[in-house]
Amino acid sequence: MLPKFLLADNSQELPDTLFIIHTKEPRCIIECDVEDFNSSQTVYWLDEEPKEQEIIEDLMDEAETFYNDELESQEDLYDEEFDD
Repeated sequence: MLPKFLLADNSQELPDTLFIIHTKEPRCIIECDVEDFNSSQTVYWLDEEPKEQEIIEDLMDEAETFYNDELESQEDLYDEEFDD
């Protein structure tokens, strides 16, 4: 079973961009700035875009929470490496 969200990058071609992949319906890829989730954001729908704005807003809120949690987790791992 896939996780609900995945984090991806293409640092060779787009070093300042991250992609959040939503694997559940409605599936989409959210392109965002590395420094700010809400900056320069583009959503690529793999399934039909939901007609209800509330569904999109909830999805974006969940994606932002995932994004922030992942970055915090990476920072914690990085800090642990240098504490040893």
